Amino acid sequence: MNNSSNKRINIYFITIVITLGGLLFGYDTGVINGTQFYFSKYFELTGALKGFIVSSALIGALAGAACSGILSKSIGRKKSLIIAAILFAISAWGSGLPSILPESISLMVFFRILGGIAIGMASMNAPMYIAEIAPANKRGTLVTFYQLAIVIGFFAVFLATYFIGNGMTESENISMGWRYMFWSELIPAFLFLSLLFFVPKSPRWLMMKGKENEAKDVLTKIHGEEIGNQEFIEIKESIQSEGKTVKVSIFSKSFLPIIIIGTILSVLQQFTGINAVLYYGADIFEQALGFGKEDILLQQILLATVNLVFTFIAMFTVDKFGRKPLLMIGGFGMLIGFLMMGFTLYFSDYSQLNSAGMPTISSSEGIISLVGILIFIASFAMSMGPVVWVILSEIFPNKIRSVALSIAVAGQWMANYFVSQTFPIIVESDVNKLQIKGGVWNNALPYFIFSGFIILIIVFVWKFIPETKGKTLEEMESVFAKK
Repeated sequence: MNNSSNKRINIYFITIVITLGGLLFGYDTGVINGTQFYFSKYFELTGALKGFIVSSALIGALAGAACSGILSKSIGRKKSLIIAAILFAISAWGSGLPSILPESISLMVFFRILGGIAIGMASMNAPMYIAEIAPANKRGTLVTFYQLAIVIGFFAVFLATYFIGNGMTESENISMGWRYMFWSELIPAFLFLSLLFFVPKSPRWLMMKGKENEAKDVLTKIHGEEIGNQEFIEIKESIQSEGKTVKVSIFSKSFLPIIIIGTILSVLQQFTGINAVLYYGADIFEQALGFGKEDILLQQILLATVNLVFTFIAMFTVDKFGRKPLLMIGGFGMLIGFLMMGFTLYFSDYSQLNSAGMPTISSSEGIISLVGILIFIASFAMSMGPVVWVILSEIFPNKIRSVALSIAVAGQWMANYFVSQTFPIIVESDVNKLQIKGGVWNNALPYFIFSGFIILIIVFVWKFIPETKGKTLEEMESVFAKK
């Protein structure tokens, strides 16, 4: 009885430590939203330059994800995460340093890119590490902790920047407040770095490096002697089987289809439009839905709360209901949410504009659109948000897992950057203008485009994603081979 309890504490402690990488992912991504209003005034930035600084972390994340596969395979998952933690701390410290000197804008971009590299490394290594230490019957739940940590990171940085900013005048925030917002990330960064030294190395990585005794010891401590020995044998047989091939190539017939499926699923996660809503939520509420500035804070809190609550639902159901059912249910939910919003906007009668030139719509139309966004967020949070990370962490064979996952995650960051850059262009396009201004889509075009991609996701999941619930990592190759 005590032995079982100790094992559970051990596996959950390791998982929580590793998912701090996800919390920093969410925190670092979100901190730019709280700071950009003030440092834009401090540096007197143009819109284009502000956009470049805001999106520079995404460029770093792409680079970090692309290189982390080789790095993880070479030095291991744990050491890769330690490097990521150090980069998070350097980025947080450096982003708050720039002064009024002309070159300080370039300096801020440099430190934001460093933070992005850390995000890319953490987003690849953290879920993979968790999947490699988790028992098959709990792997979905434990990997979902990673997505939960990202959501908590967003929520935490929202509160931190709000309380820091609320305690200062606007001039104080412009001169120093945004620096404190960046520096607040040092707390979780140092916590993550410190605790990483108390977790073991990935047993599957140790096995691939020929350190069988160390790997067996880790598996036994985590799962107990009986299950640990069983997993040790399965991993050894899998690696020996893969080792019979003279040269392992990601382009081989047995590996390439799995990599393509994983990468497409990873990319499609971004084409749901989730980050368009998270990055530009305030603009959506004000410009498209006609809410006043005094209402936007309430809407942002609603988004963060719904996101958090429904991520918990995914955690408690992913190993019970399975991955594929959650993806299908969430897909239809996201579609309903965006179609509600799209059709409400399209048929809205924007007969008047307020003094700021923003549309005014009826309260009932505004509420329907808001409910549509909340349904979308809830559906994403219980499906494509966490479940994609679960599937990506478990479908790739041992020999290619780090490289294949880095390809899939790099593709996701490319899609994230593309959506983040094109969303405001589509929103401001002539064809999307209000009908009273000569436009066609009445502010609804982006949400119909995202709806089209969500339909594609539903079809793709139904046709190409098998159920992986309860399967060991060593069984995954045969599961996908049947597809």
